[in-house]
Amino acid sequence: MNRVMVIEDDEILNGGLCYNLQKRGITPFPACTVEEAKGLLSKEKYDLILLDVNLPDGSGFQFAQDTLALYEIPFIFLTAHSLEDEIIGGYHIGAEDYITKPFRIQIAMEKIQAVLRRCGGRYEESCYSCGNLDIDFEKRIVRKNGEPLALTPTEFDLLQFFCKNRRKILTKDILLENIWDSRGNFVSGHTLSLNISRLRNKIADDEFDYIKTIYDTGGSEQRRQEHERIGAYDSASFLCFECCILFVFPEKICEVFRRNTLEYETHYGE
Repeated sequence: MNRVMVIEDDEILNGGLCYNLQKRGITPFPACTVEEAKGLLSKEKYDLILLDVNLPDGSGFQFAQDTLALYEIPFIFLTAHSLEDEIIGGYHIGAEDYITKPFRIQIAMEKIQAVLRRCGGRYEESCYSCGNLDIDFEKRIVRKNGEPLALTPTEFDLLQFFCKNRRKILTKDILLENIWDSRGNFVSGHTLSLNISRLRNKIADDEFDYIKTIYDTGGSEQRRQEHERIGAYDSASFLCFECCILFVFPEKICEVFRRNTLEYETHYGE
């Protein structure tokens, strides 16, 4: 769940923003002053900050320059001004967007969600749990049913990449580029398959498979039925239910996906 800090001294507006964020499944953290915001920053990690330009104890611009730059958290300025120089200055500081008061709450929420989608990769979870697995990315420790699980460095790298790209199509080329090519090494597709097979056998249990390979089933109706069977329901990225978060897609399905994205969205999209 995304975490958004709302730094706004108008308590009614702050409360309204937090309420609407919660309605969209986003956890809000309200602050009315720079000092409150600094206190929150020392306790939690955030995916986005909404930052009022004029605060009782300081400038939002100065706070962004001096403090937010250290945390690399994306931020959106809230301002009652529409001066061109001020807006340009805000973008130069690093703002992802501007929301000018007064604003329609629906438009503000769309802007917030767009920035969260665009900047989603900046925040990295240090721990992740799914099914019977508990993964600590910083300590590189994996536990299965509470017991330590021995993984090779490459197997752990694969698992970490799967977890941080869950609900995305992952082809052979993507995996090779991110797991091996980034180190300047060359390996064959057979080596990749062997490592995935070993990882699959280690993490799977009677309850969860975690890694599934989805093959092209032929016609679009057959493909749709297969996606429904495995729980895929999103036209853009074949989102799958949490019990099947890790997917490896073979190369050949990607061309089918590219050719039929428009058809799939037209018939089965939102």
